[in-house]
Amino acid sequence: MTNFKNFCAPALIHKALAAIIFVAFGPVLAQSITMASTTSTEQSGLFGYLMPEFKKASGLDVKVVALGTGQALDMARRGDADVLFVHDQVAEEKFVADGWGVKRYPVMYNDFILIGPKNDPVGTKGKDIVQALQKLSAANGNFISRGDKSGTHAAELRYWKLAGADAAKGSGYKECGCGMGPALNIAASSGAYVLADRGTWLNFKNRADLAILVEGDTKLFNQYGVMVVNPAKHPHVKAQDAQKFVDWVVSPAGQTAIAGYKIGGEQLFFPNAAQ
Repeated sequence: MTNFKNFCAPALIHKALAAIIFVAFGPVLAQSITMASTTSTEQSGLFGYLMPEFKKASGLDVKVVALGTGQALDMARRGDADVLFVHDQVAEEKFVADGWGVKRYPVMYNDFILIGPKNDPVGTKGKDIVQALQKLSAANGNFISRGDKSGTHAAELRYWKLAGADAAKGSGYKECGCGMGPALNIAASSGAYVLADRGTWLNFKNRADLAILVEGDTKLFNQYGVMVVNPAKHPHVKAQDAQKFVDWVVSPAGQTAIAGYKIGGEQLFFPNAAQ
């Protein structure tokens, strides 16, 4: 005859252990939020520097999913993110106006730059991005576009339109459908031109014969914003914890942390939440 007490003991022990594990680790696992963000903030190394500082202040972990801004916005619309950290102000404002985001907060800025071969075969060097793209179009210069609906891609398309070449970018124009780092790698290996954000460029090691050719144009200003995904659209969104991140990153402590991230003594991003 089976001893009922002996039979039940392993099952009871298993349940007890499961309960202990849940109590001990359940809250810890819950203390995290998902952020949909850009490849530029990730590949520049900013988040590797910033997130530990936020965790010290809040106890929260942040799982970053780095995508193009357009893809990040789509991810948030699906309810697969709690907070957004992106850089396409027009698209961000529409996201909030359509009810997907609670409120948009400006966080920081840097700038876009035109990268290309040091010998600059097309003669783009200077401060005028529109003139540079007109030359690339006329010369059928090799140009790598991210082509991924990112904030950088959206800015690039605006510049082509200003250059009057949005429908005639030249036969050297190629879309990679990839992030900023891979686009720079393709440009480096093929001697092509590419529009990049300065932060990723400064953290980019495989430069080969590439150099900055166009910078300083006011049109190249690159603003970043942060938004909590609207829980009215997706009730499972961790809106309170997401708001803690927003409040911290626009606070003096968060803004100081952003300003403190440097590579080779050069600051990559400039906080401007107060503005």
